[in-house]
Amino acid sequence: MEKAAAEEYEETWAWTWGAGTDGQLGNGGFQDHHLPQPLLLPPPCRGRVSFVAGGGAHAIALTRIDLYCSALKLSSHPEYELGMQETERILYPQLIISASGQLFMCGDGSFGQLGTGDNQSRNLPFEVPFFTSKHVENLALGMRHSLVLLKDNSVYGFGSARRGQVGKSASKNQKFYNIPRLIDGFPNCKILGLYANGDHSAALDESGQLYLWGRTLVGERDDDQPRAAFPSMSISQVALGWHHALVLSGGELYTIGAYRHQKHTPTLSENAVVQQLNLTTTSSTHHESSSKSNLEKVPSIEGEQVAQIAAGTEHSALVTGSGALFTWGWGEHGQLGLGDTCDQVVPQRVNLGDRSSRSSASSLGVYCGSGFTVAVSLA
Repeated sequence: MEKAAAEEYEETWAWTWGAGTDGQLGNGGFQDHHLPQPLLLPPPCRGRVSFVAGGGAHAIALTRIDLYCSALKLSSHPEYELGMQETERILYPQLIISASGQLFMCGDGSFGQLGTGDNQSRNLPFEVPFFTSKHVENLALGMRHSLVLLKDNSVYGFGSARRGQVGKSASKNQKFYNIPRLIDGFPNCKILGLYANGDHSAALDESGQLYLWGRTLVGERDDDQPRAAFPSMSISQVALGWHHALVLSGGELYTIGAYRHQKHTPTLSENAVVQQLNLTTTSSTHHESSSKSNLEKVPSIEGEQVAQIAAGTEHSALVTGSGALFTWGWGEHGQLGLGDTCDQVVPQRVNLGDRSSRSSASSLGVYCGSGFTVAVSLA
């Protein structure tokens, strides 16, 4: 039995590709890679990765044994990002929620995004005092803000407030909040997940209703209160980029926002779907792109349904029902994993080699950082 288990773990692997100049690919180097590279987790952890998150130039992986991080750069305070100078084992929780609902954070605090009551950065993980007596269920981190969901269904925000991403401000001149504050405006519903990227914030409730606030993705103005978006759809997954978002509904994928690297024009039949759902919105001026903030349906990928989605700064990824991986969008650093640095306007299949040939949607996970991508196969 033990031998069979060992053989199973040897058949599983994780890959990274894209921007690597700060070590965020975790492959032992500091170069960009245009094709998938093995992620160098310690042997006992291979095949045990359960969660991955990618940031601007850092990544974090949670295994069934320990927590591992790679890279360390933060635009203004690189020494504060993860509290270490190379990929190594972490002996305490960091940037995650413990089993008892405790919240630990570290990194740049210059906009109050650590929720400490000051704007100091921290180079070691610490428990956020505000939540000490509360049970944290979920969190999401944007470029300069943080969102927290408590077990009692309340949502808190802290950090940069200039685009409304942490809720309603006391004044228009309010630049940040360094103490967590309640975000109101949700109806009587159960929130299942929070999402953040750039200056965007989002939440998804148990009925599949999406709520958006912060920098505009839909419409022309920023919003400092959660607003229900696309009420006629039941949404199962959300992924936010800096200027775009992906939403998954019934196995079909839609994009939202000004997405300069994906100027896909819907076909007549797709336009009919958009009009039928009453999902069109006005044009957006929040980005130099001339794209519009329409919700657009991405054509079916080889006749398959989409099982998982992920978004980076301006690139996107999906996994189909059979476990095939596709990427598209911004490709400057090789983050699409296609062997070049070209942008792609339609999803392109990524070859992970023989190790992924037995993958299925339930065993392949994809995660995006700012300019890099991580894929984990647990087949």
